[in-house]
Amino acid sequence: MAHAALTPVFVGLRTGLHVLFVALIALVIGGAALDPTGASAEVVVALALLLLATYLLGGLLVGNHSPRIRWPRPGWLALLTVEWLALIWLTPEAAYLVFPLFFLYLHLLGRRNGTIAVVATTVVAIVALGVHTGWSVGGVVGPVVGAGVAVMIGLGYEALAREATERERLMAELFATRDQLVASEHEAGVLAERARLAREIHDTVAQGLSSIQMLLYAAERADPECPGLPHLQLARETAGSNLADARRFIRELTPSNLDEEGLGGALRRLAETQWEPHGIEVKVRMADAPPLPMHLQTALLRIAQGAVANVIQHADATTATITLTGDHETLRFSVADDGCGFDTDAPTSLRQRGRSDSFGLRATKERVDQLGGELTVESVPGKGTVLMVDLAHMEPTHLDLA
Repeated sequence: MAHAALTPVFVGLRTGLHVLFVALIALVIGGAALDPTGASAEVVVALALLLLATYLLGGLLVGNHSPRIRWPRPGWLALLTVEWLALIWLTPEAAYLVFPLFFLYLHLLGRRNGTIAVVATTVVAIVALGVHTGWSVGGVVGPVVGAGVAVMIGLGYEALAREATERERLMAELFATRDQLVASEHEAGVLAERARLAREIHDTVAQGLSSIQMLLYAAERADPECPGLPHLQLARETAGSNLADARRFIRELTPSNLDEEGLGGALRRLAETQWEPHGIEVKVRMADAPPLPMHLQTALLRIAQGAVANVIQHADATTATITLTGDHETLRFSVADDGCGFDTDAPTSLRQRGRSDSFGLRATKERVDQLGGELTVESVPGKGTVLMVDLAHMEPTHLDLA
């Protein structure tokens, strides 16, 4: 979790645990030095230093994620526990070392096994304190409270770790979605610019060349014996050739068949050539639809292609109906199928239907948002799905929807 916002918290907790362990080892060594008991004091110091070395070495190796270095964590914990048991047998101060050991058990052994280890070592610490210093309420309550605090902190640490992992996953999805949005917006911008250029060329260059061609033809007919007739003919032919080039540019800038057949014709051609081979009958109903500008026809064509693609991939449908209705003020574009449908209220329904479906709906919503409209998806399991796009304030044009 190198990029998680909670990483400093985890680093602080781990650093605090290391400092606590070293400080408690120093307490054990200091107690043995201040109250020497002959050879046992030297043994206590040696065992304390051995325990510290084992802890530090194991901590370094456990934190190393290199595949060449494999440190068995349960074995390390077992070795630490054995050394701690030997140390607590000699000095009561070693009982305090059980507190940082609690965190190691909970972190490395998991919630269930770690809790069992915490309970077992708590009992050992209580018995050791009772043997060394006599039985007392403090000798029992202290380790129990320490174990409870360690378990609560361990659970909090685990919850923070889960939250950090979930946040990392959400951030990764956010970045991926942002990249997809950028790509979708770029595609939409390219399509809109291409449509705008096509309209500009059609309304200016193509119309101008057509007028020039007609005027030159009229001049030829008005004076067939004109000395400059060959030049007029050459000019008319040149204008005609340039007009053909301009029309070719317009066809290349607009989606296939939209410039000639309109949205309805393009959808019907897709239904016959691309969708019916997949075993689905697509009906196109646009008799009452108003004329639409080219950029809007392009957007609705892409929405229909994405919707029908999702129907083919996920709905298990036999029929889909594309409908465009409205007037010059409002417009409704819908794609309905008789497929299996899904539960729109279930938060995981789209993930269960596949990521492509979810992204397809997001891409459709982005297009609708760019048009200033509203996207609605209605579905019932077993009764099909209806995708509706509602738009307002449509600008009428001379374009035909076929």
